[in-house]
Amino acid sequence: MRTRTTLASLVLFLGGLAVCLAADLFMGTWKLNEGKSKFSPGATKNTTVVYQMVGDKVKVTVDGVDKDGKAIHSEWTGKFDGQEYPVTGDPMSDMRSYSKSGKHTLHLSVKKGGQEIVSGSIAVSADGKTRTVTTTGTDASGNKMHNTAVYDKE
Repeated sequence: MRTRTTLASLVLFLGGLAVCLAADLFMGTWKLNEGKSKFSPGATKNTTVVYQMVGDKVKVTVDGVDKDGKAIHSEWTGKFDGQEYPVTGDPMSDMRSYSKSGKHTLHLSVKKGGQEIVSGSIAVSADGKTRTVTTTGTDASGNKMHNTAVYDKE
């Protein structure tokens, strides 16, 4: 009986550890590596992005600068389930969704007033040290944009 209980506990522990490690690839503080990134003219640059667990949801806090060099800050709390959750602090968007595609990739959609303005993907390297965000969409002036932002994990 004791062996069965120990084995069941071990299986539950390993299962929980696997879930935590999969989520952990995205969790933490990411700093923009401008030298490796490519932005459309006038693009907003998210210089620091922090992913943290808040209960059973993920909180994403973004700090950066807009095209004029003014500080920006936004927050999103939700799940990586493809559902839309509200964004606060970003005048350009009001909803965002993330969905997982394997353990290293997220797809994202950013909306304003029900219309998608940005879509893209976020890929974390196999070693978990680099995060690459590729986005396409329309900027604040209505211009088409395509950005590739590379981040290093702190």
